[in-house]
Amino acid sequence: MKTRELQTLWWDWLGTSERLLRSLHEQTAAVTLRDVSRVQRIQPELDALLERVRSIDERAVACAQRLAEELETEPSLRGLVRVLDKAEAQQLQGLANRVMVAARNVQDVLEKNRKLIEGEMLYINGTLTLIAKAAVNTRMPYRRRRESVLVDNAA
Repeated sequence: MKTRELQTLWWDWLGTSERLLRSLHEQTAAVTLRDVSRVQRIQPELDALLERVRSIDERAVACAQRLAEELETEPSLRGLVRVLDKAEAQQLQGLANRVMVAARNVQDVLEKNRKLIEGEMLYINGTLTLIAKAAVNTRMPYRRRRESVLVDNAA
């Protein structure tokens, strides 16, 4: 089997992406529940898994390019599938489809979590702005009223 190394890398990528998805869903829950300590606890694991996925991806691309050079075809999945025997080509194409679907799922959850975190940051910023305005607008009998720089920075 000519594509054994590439398929092994893709299977490793799929396993890592499953662990990454579980961690991303845990991050979603933590952000939704506004559990800051849980978000902070999950982040190192997410960073490590994302780095592992990138590393495997880079190795798989290099492996596919070497394989394409050996088989004297264009360095693409379509080029590889064209020159392989039918059974191996179908196996490689099926595994590639699974990797693409998993990559889309990871990307979707990453995007959803990014939007959730941005929404929380906007909420926090708005709350801090209201607190700063309330602190500035309190009237004291012997105090002159003046605007604070804090309100301008928060706004």
